[in-house]
Amino acid sequence: MSRLYRGAFIVWIVLRFGLDELVLSGFKQPWLKTLSRVLTVGRNLSAPRGQRLRQALEHLGPIFVKLGQVLSTRRDLLPSDIADELAKLQDRVPPFSSEVAVATIERALGRSIDQVFSEFDRTPVASASIAQVHFATLRNGKGHLREVAVKVLRPGMLNVIDKDLQLMHTMARWLDRLSSDGKRLKPREVVAEFDKYLHDELDLVREASNATQLRRNMEGLNLVLIPEMVWEYCHQEVLVMQRMHGLPISQVEGLRKAGVDIPKLARDGVTIFFTQVFRDGFFHADMHPGNIQVSVAPDTFGQYVSLDFGIVGTLTEFDKEYLAQNFTAFFRRDYKRVAELHIESGWVPAHTRVDELESAIRSVCEPYFDRPLKEISLGMVLMRLFQTSRRFQVEIQPQLVLLQKTLLNIEGLGRELDPDLDLWSTAKPFLEQWMLEQVGPQRLWHQLKVEAPRLAKMLPELPRLVHAFLQRDHESERKQLIELLNAQRKTNQTLQTILLLSLGFFAGIVITAMLGFWSLVS
Repeated sequence: MSRLYRGAFIVWIVLRFGLDELVLSGFKQPWLKTLSRVLTVGRNLSAPRGQRLRQALEHLGPIFVKLGQVLSTRRDLLPSDIADELAKLQDRVPPFSSEVAVATIERALGRSIDQVFSEFDRTPVASASIAQVHFATLRNGKGHLREVAVKVLRPGMLNVIDKDLQLMHTMARWLDRLSSDGKRLKPREVVAEFDKYLHDELDLVREASNATQLRRNMEGLNLVLIPEMVWEYCHQEVLVMQRMHGLPISQVEGLRKAGVDIPKLARDGVTIFFTQVFRDGFFHADMHPGNIQVSVAPDTFGQYVSLDFGIVGTLTEFDKEYLAQNFTAFFRRDYKRVAELHIESGWVPAHTRVDELESAIRSVCEPYFDRPLKEISLGMVLMRLFQTSRRFQVEIQPQLVLLQKTLLNIEGLGRELDPDLDLWSTAKPFLEQWMLEQVGPQRLWHQLKVEAPRLAKMLPELPRLVHAFLQRDHESERKQLIELLNAQRKTNQTLQTILLLSLGFFAGIVITAMLGFWSLVS
């Protein structure tokens, strides 16, 4: 019943903000345009279409807001007025009251807000679908003050998200049962992955641990800054972290005036992404512009400032190696190897012809090589690849859905920063170097270093283990062997007896037949 009510609410929001009119007006057929005009009779739809779409997504809740955040990065697919409005969903969702935020902080930390902070800005600096952020100055008990950012979970989010997820699970079951593509698209598994990541995002302690892991992974790269978590004040509903200073990455003109090298910034973004994915298998999976700034401080000038770590993606060693080989073969235009990898991984049926799959992949990818980002769209490439995958019954891999989403975000950022960026040539050297490290002497040396502690512990014990084995009483093993031999001997005797009886019976029949034949002849 709750799913029915939620479905009815979604339909009401669609009609209230005229989203049906937005969809129908985009078609060229006259009868659809006429239907659009008929449906709008009696409704006030004077507000701009982008504003109506943004407000509808805000009313529908966090899942739909996240959809709008992803769409806002795809200015190549959306009109500019809609993209501009959806960009407000990145960090300008209407905030909840500061009194609720303060009450949540005091309940989570178990003390009054004045005991924890010497200053607390009750006006949030950013407000998104899941939480909002306030700036504050932290007391550390020694008279020293520290600038921090306080993230507070939006109240009532769990119930709203659970209702939408129940609806999505129901729709996934219908698709799985009714669609001929259900097995290939794996809608239940995809929604289950989405469910997991959304519930993880509601636990700010998990977000803090994600940030700490990313900060540790990115040390030494000198391309990205990640805030330090103040673990003493981290709670499931409240997160206190180092305050970061920077300009939003969406303010490209401001960054350019500050002297930031924009093309280098775009290349660095590609490097950060591929490093997190292929080297670490642990990547920031919510990289929309609202979560990224650029430092203009002298000692970290031009470095990325990464924020909001509620959603991270992980890859297994198998996934990393498979993807790296695919990307490397793709950048070399070795489409036959790409086809072979799909068959070897089991993503396509084993009976698929390599030459046919190779030809299909070439027809999708070849037109986009040697062209700058402004002339291509990974979204269109993925769309054509999905069409091809349907023909060849390629199974969707749920664990890679976040990676695909993040790759689209990266492309959207790159397009904003440097439309002339050659994504392929930027990524190719990194992947080739990574593959060399995986199969070359560096990989062997790394594995030896990893195994060295265990080998060092085992080596002194080796002579004792060998001596103990040689001196061990093998009487029980000898008895077991004798029993096995005796059992085998009995089996052989039985088989011999059966064979002799069979031969005797057969010989008797032959002799009787010969005597009978002889008597007839005589």
